[in-house]
Amino acid sequence: MSAYVVGLTGGIGSGKSRVGELFVERGAALVDTDAIAHDLTGPGGAAMPALLAEFGPQVADARGALDRAAMRRQAFADPTRRQRLEAILHPLIGQEADRCCRAAAAPYVILAVPLLVESGGYRKRCQRILVVDCPEALQIARVMARNELDEKAVRAIMAAQATRAERLAVADDVIANDGDFSALAAQVDALHRRYLRLLAETPKANY
Repeated sequence: MSAYVVGLTGGIGSGKSRVGELFVERGAALVDTDAIAHDLTGPGGAAMPALLAEFGPQVADARGALDRAAMRRQAFADPTRRQRLEAILHPLIGQEADRCCRAAAAPYVILAVPLLVESGGYRKRCQRILVVDCPEALQIARVMARNELDEKAVRAIMAAQATRAERLAVADDVIANDGDFSALAAQVDALHRRYLRLLAETPKANY
């Protein structure tokens, strides 16, 4: 990859999306693997033929897009189904993410990958790993309010993700998103300056 890439990750409800937006406001490019996944699984998306062949027509909605609720029920009910889903989606998402990172016209790229730690392969794509962190109780409260899920459902999603400790163990940088907006923005400002400095110090041959 020709771009200097910072991998952005964090548990559900940690605030990754807002952090990504703040970096874009400061001049970074954002490559969001969630957005790529939505494109791949939308009506006519490149992943849909393989998903329909693997899981059946019941996982598509009336528009021909992936019915996320139906797919989520299958994936969380049976780990082998989740593995089959990931085997289809992850290579396609990775290829498109690589293409977008190479094409980015910005000093550096924020590559947002919710399952960066779990999927493993993204670490070698990134010069640094940035983790957005907050207490688990705050994650649960945010997701319950945002997605109208009960606590049991949120904990099931969290159980399928890396633990807080596992994410922090791979982090080069950490943003604590347990305060107000000004505190969050100040942390992004500091990291933006750091990444520009590191970029200037890093020979292009290394990324």
